[in-house]
Amino acid sequence: MPGESESRNGRAAALEYLERQQERLVRDLAELVAIPSISTDGAHAQEIEACAQKVAEQMRRAGLEHVEILRPAGAYPYVYGDWLHAPGRPTILLYSHYDVQPTNYLDQWQSDPWKLTQRDGRLYGRGAADDKGAITVQLASLEAWLKTSGGLPVNIKMLVEGEEEVGSQNLMGFLKEHQERLRADVLVVTDTENLDTQTPCITTSLRGIITLKVEVRALERPLHSGMAGGLAPDAALALNAILARLCWAGKRRIPVPGFYEQVKRMTGKERKALRALQVSPQKLRQDLTLLPGVKFAHLPGVHPYEQTWRLPAVTIIAQEASSLKQASNQVLPYAMALVSVRIVPEQEPKKVIRALTKELTSRAPWGVRVQVTPVGEPVKWWYIQPKGTAFEAAMRALHAGYGKKPLTIGCGGTIGFVGPLCELFGGIPALLLGIEDPQSAAHSPNESLSLDIFRKLARSLVHLYAELVQ
Repeated sequence: MPGESESRNGRAAALEYLERQQERLVRDLAELVAIPSISTDGAHAQEIEACAQKVAEQMRRAGLEHVEILRPAGAYPYVYGDWLHAPGRPTILLYSHYDVQPTNYLDQWQSDPWKLTQRDGRLYGRGAADDKGAITVQLASLEAWLKTSGGLPVNIKMLVEGEEEVGSQNLMGFLKEHQERLRADVLVVTDTENLDTQTPCITTSLRGIITLKVEVRALERPLHSGMAGGLAPDAALALNAILARLCWAGKRRIPVPGFYEQVKRMTGKERKALRALQVSPQKLRQDLTLLPGVKFAHLPGVHPYEQTWRLPAVTIIAQEASSLKQASNQVLPYAMALVSVRIVPEQEPKKVIRALTKELTSRAPWGVRVQVTPVGEPVKWWYIQPKGTAFEAAMRALHAGYGKKPLTIGCGGTIGFVGPLCELFGGIPALLLGIEDPQSAAHSPNESLSLDIFRKLARSLVHLYAELVQ
C-alpha cells in the first residue's frame, strides 16, 4: 500500500491535473450531450449506439483498459472498462448511464438542449446532470491519477448503461451474467442530489416505484352528448372521481386503508439530523416552480424532506380519454390513467398494490367497470445505515473535495438496481454521491449541471480512491 507521503503527492498531482484540464473536460461532456441518446421512445437506437461508441472512446482516452461495448439480446448496449493493477487493494465499481429523457416542452428551453451551453456558472443541456455529467466526472478523476501517477490507488471497474431512464429492466440479468467480471468491494454511483451547490451529500435511502394502469369502461361506443348526456355514464368523469380518492388535500394522509401500514419510522437520530437541515419556504417554492397562490402538498406538520425521502406518494403521470384536437360532443366510453406510486422502507410492493387496487375498484360510480393492472415490475426501495470504513472514506473524500463537511440525506427518486447489486456481491456498501442540486431540473426543460459541483465532485473522487485504501 502507498505510504502517506506517496498518497499525498499522488493526490496533489491528480488535483492539479484536473484544474489544468477543466476546459477540455467541459468539451468532453459537450460531446456526450450532443448525442440525443433518448431511451424512452424506442426511436433513437442509432443515437444510443453512437453514444455508447463515444463513451468507449472517452474511456480509452482516459486510460482504462479492456474497454468493450457489450450488447445483450434485447437490451441497449453497456460500456465496460477497467484498470486492475492494484493487487491486494479494494476494487471499486463505478456506475453511470448515458441514456437520457426526451426534451419535451421545447418552447421552454432557453438554449438548444443538445448543445452544452454555459451561463451563470451552470452547464445547460439534456443529460448534463442526469447522467452524462457523471460519466465525465468519473473519467476525469481516473484520468487525473493515470496521467500523473501512471496508476490508481485502487482497482477500478466502470460500467455505463443505456437503459436507466426506462427502469434498467435488463441490468440485473446483465449483472448476473457478468457477475465475476463485475465483482467489486464497493459500488460508487454519482446520480443523486446535493441540497445545494456548496454542500456535498451522500444518499442513504431511495424510494421504490410502482406503476398502475387504471382503466374504466362504461359503454360499448361513444354516444352523442346531447342525446345521451346525463343518462349515459361518462367514463372520463367516473375515472376522475375514482382518482380523486387518492387526493390528500386537507387531510393528514393519502386516504387509502393500509397504505402507510409498513412505513419504516425514522429514528431519533435521523429526525434530529432532519431538523438541523434549514429549508427556506420561499426558495423551495422557487425550486419547485409553484405558481403564486398555490400551496405545498406535503402533509401537515411533516418536514419537506421527510415527505420526499421517507413517506410514500402517488402521482397521476398520464391520463387519456379522448384527443383534445379531435374532441367531439360525445359521452366517452373509455378512460385510462397511469398512477405512479413511490414506496419507502419497509413497504412491501404487493401489499401496496393490493391496498390501492381495492380502493380504486370499490364503489365504482354508476357501476362502471374498473380494472387496475401493474405496469412492469415494481422496483423496491433501498436503505442503508451510513456506517463502516467505506462511508468514513467517502466522508473524508467529500470533505477534502468540497472543503465542507458532507451530509447524509435521503432521496425521493429510484435507482432500482442498487440494492439487488449490493446483495449479489455479498452485501457490499454503496456510495451514492450527489451530482445534481435543486436547480438541475433533471428530466425537465433547461436541465443543468453546476460547474462548481462538476469541479468539486471530480476532486472528491480523486480523494476517494486514495481514502478507500486506508
